[in-house]
Amino acid sequence: MGNSALKAHLETAQKTGVFQLTGKGLTEFPEDLQKLTSNLRTIDLSNNKIELLPPLIGKFSFLKSLVLNNNKLTALPEELCKLKKLETLHLNGNHLRQLPTAFGQLSALKTLSLSGNQLRTVPTQLSGLRHLDVVDLSKNQIQNVPDTVGELQAIELNLNQNQISQISVQISHCPRLKVLRLEENCLELSMLPQSILSDSQISLLAVEGNLFEIKKLRELEGYDKYMERFTATKKKFA
Repeated sequence: MGNSALKAHLETAQKTGVFQLTGKGLTEFPEDLQKLTSNLRTIDLSNNKIELLPPLIGKFSFLKSLVLNNNKLTALPEELCKLKKLETLHLNGNHLRQLPTAFGQLSALKTLSLSGNQLRTVPTQLSGLRHLDVVDLSKNQIQNVPDTVGELQAIELNLNQNQISQISVQISHCPRLKVLRLEENCLELSMLPQSILSDSQISLLAVEGNLFEIKKLRELEGYDKYMERFTATKKKFA
């Protein structure tokens, strides 16, 4: 991509606060963007070949949305965690194995999408985020859901298409969790904590494609309580 094209994009971004450059085969984060650290609210560099996010990402202090789907990122810099206004972070289809240590400092984060990466567990850093609404960890290599999940503030947690065979009973203590997606995992019915049904806020539990028949779920104690929440929610949105 020529300099003049990039220049035109930068000029538009300066006016709109949005920099979008997708599917252009970029191998690195455009350094020229640092001229706009105080302008940009949205950066979308999806469908490129970016391998590294430079530390200068931490300078975009007004950034609300960062979208880097389908790149080649293997790690994220700690500087990313300085983005105190960041509400939306989409990193689907990369090669991430973990999140930066200070990830819990992204205090405004509402939507986090990490589908199609190489995470092996639910990152403990997520427990510190107080405004999370949706967390998508589908299509990773997660095998178990640890105790720290009990502190997760999200409303929806998507764990579809992982290799989960164990879930901490603490998941039923999530204060705001309404939607839990666990489709296409490796769960035996005995490994599904019964308290999810009898003693949680969860009103939509999606568990198709595991190692048990769905109708067996209906025989579990607490299923009627779960159905009450399910039906009440359905009415609310009807």
